[in-house]
Amino acid sequence: MVTIRVFGQVLLPCVDESEIQCEIFAPVSVRELLEGNPEALGGLMEFLQKGELMVTINQKISTLESMVNDGDVVKLTHQFNPEHEGALWHNP
Repeated sequence: MVTIRVFGQVLLPCVDESEIQCEIFAPVSVRELLEGNPEALGGLMEFLQKGELMVTINQKISTLESMVNDGDVVKLTHQFNPEHEGALWHNP
């Protein structure tokens, strides 16, 4: 089970709940996890396609291509500068 937590005034209105549990059976990328759960996370697809999501996995800055394992906690926030993804956004 993976826990996805959604934060921020921009993203929260796009989902029904701020914390979502997703069952996975093998490691998947964050992108695959989000795209594979359209009923719960479909409202975030616009931001995913624009590259405007900042991702952390277990409190470590990550990217959409980072792998998620069973038991991980994924946090999503809106990224204000879409030119920088993941770690580059925080560590220029």
